[in-house]
Amino acid sequence: MSVFILYCHGFQSSPQSAKALQTRAYFAKHHPRVRLATPQIPCYPQQAKEMLHTLLEPYKDWKLGFIGSSLGGYIVTHLVETFGGKAVTINPAVKPYELLDNMHEPLVQPYTGEIFTLTHEHMQQLKSLDTQTLSHPDNIWTLLQTGDETLDYRQAESKYRNSKLTVEQGGDHSFVGFEQYLPQIAGFLLD
Repeated sequence: MSVFILYCHGFQSSPQSAKALQTRAYFAKHHPRVRLATPQIPCYPQQAKEMLHTLLEPYKDWKLGFIGSSLGGYIVTHLVETFGGKAVTINPAVKPYELLDNMHEPLVQPYTGEIFTLTHEHMQQLKSLDTQTLSHPDNIWTLLQTGDETLDYRQAESKYRNSKLTVEQGGDHSFVGFEQYLPQIAGFLLD
């Protein structure tokens, strides 16, 4: 069966992030038949949803896998609930619409240079992607590090408690040592 894996980067990140590059290199070397996409996700939630749904549509009959970091983890949780398949979330955001709600000043996407402003409407769009309950928690593996300086790992630990859960002491929001998990991530998604 053909396999499509989508990597979703976090807020203010890109396909040029260390984890995205490590993921591409690993799959190219060890699983060259897997179709892997690492798109630049739009800054605005509704545009991101529409782009990702359009991207996935041709692959809906394939075996699907998702990898998402931070806000990307929040997004891939929505995608796995919508399209099926399996997902690995890395230090995922649980309530990004609360975390980002006070960011009303213009922001600059550091990789693309795009200037954008998040509004209350954008937070509502982000909230519409929330998955209160996981219909197949066994299809999700969540990797957390307690030293995450951006997100409270305990929120994700609670949300994904019925999923496969790995909690490492220390680390940071980037998830130190991510590349060491790539063989297991591939095994989980391709199983």
